[in-house]
Amino acid sequence: MMNHAECSILLVEDDPNDIFLLERAFRRANLHHSIHVVKDGDEAVMYLEGQGCYEERENYPLPALILLDLKLPRRSGLEVLEWLKQQPLLKRIPVVVLTSSRENLDVDRAYDMGVNSYLIKPVAFDALQEMMQALNSYWLKFNQYPSVYLT
Repeated sequence: MMNHAECSILLVEDDPNDIFLLERAFRRANLHHSIHVVKDGDEAVMYLEGQGCYEERENYPLPALILLDLKLPRRSGLEVLEWLKQQPLLKRIPVVVLTSSRENLDVDRAYDMGVNSYLIKPVAFDALQEMMQALNSYWLKFNQYPSVYLT
């Protein structure tokens, strides 16, 4: 069983400003999880498969949580989610969509494809920090983790 301190997060986000703000919100909330950032959908798949520069699982561990933007270059967040949910073991990793899209179609499609939660990026930094604290408490502290092993 993974302990709270070992949890890593895979942030799939292409906007450098959002990456900066999310990392800052985690630091300000005193959350010290390792955050691995990939900037497009193809890179997310490579990371999760342990391919290319992500082969070293000690440096690029499977995440306890995936924060997934929807509007990504190369492969959209929904395409990444669709791929992930077809992987026998990786599909167990909790995925939280973190996006600016309030479109009902996006929300419904994400849940139809098996997302665990759908959050709208808050505009105010204080609200983002509060969201990251809540996300940490629920998904990384209290949540029971599934077994995810490399084959």
